[in-house]
Amino acid sequence: MYLSIGSDMAVRGDAIVGIFDLDNTTCSRHTRNFLRRAEENGQVVSATDELPKAFVLTREFTMDRVYLTQFSAATIERRGARQAFDTTRGQARE
Repeated sequence: MYLSIGSDMAVRGDAIVGIFDLDNTTCSRHTRNFLRRAEENGQVVSATDELPKAFVLTREFTMDRVYLTQFSAATIERRGARQAFDTTRGQARE
């Protein structure tokens, strides 16, 4: 299953480590440090030209990526849950 995160980008559902709301998580210095290090290491990919509302952390082939998206964390989670539900019924959405 692939999950759309904006700007014609999608990530594999089984590669998602977490979906995080930027407003709630960036108040922690640990999260800010993590995002700063990811940016310095070239691991941040922007899936939006707008102000990002959330970030999606993925791990594939032992490499972490941080995708910034204009969608809220709740919206992305709902999309993932809906796709998983439809897939189990044999009706995967595109």
